[in-house]
Amino acid sequence: MIAHHDVALARESDAAAISALSAHAIEHGFRQMWTAQRVTASIRHRETNVVVVRIGAAFAGFAIMQYGDDEAQLSLLAVDASYRRRGVASAMIAWLETAARDAGMSAIWLQVRASNAGAIAFYRQLGFRDLGLRHGYYQGIEDALFMALDTSFAR
Repeated sequence: MIAHHDVALARESDAAAISALSAHAIEHGFRQMWTAQRVTASIRHRETNVVVVRIGAAFAGFAIMQYGDDEAQLSLLAVDASYRRRGVASAMIAWLETAARDAGMSAIWLQVRASNAGAIAFYRQLGFRDLGLRHGYYQGIEDALFMALDTSFAR
């Protein structure tokens, strides 16, 4: 299993791999929004954490979270199919939750495809709660379930 300490901040050289995994694992069926240039801008942005997990030399997964005044948004999270069910996503969420709590964030919120039952179950297992459904959220094509995790207390 992957541990919290296996998560690292992304480097600009990771942008192409992050963009490619996003296109394949998250943005399939949509116009790609997370280009390598946009990922690079996120890596450089002071109020954004872009984290990655590498297993050996292999790129296993990434997550992007932006900070607001008192809440953070988990914008993207993906794990390469060959590394799923090995704790990669859980380790990234744990790292980001700690960072959000340390930054004084009261919650982390996210949106997930309403049809992605596996991801919804995963987030619920981690303590995220459903906030509501937004029809046509993804480019007018697919609905999104909005979810949030209270970070104002330690679990």
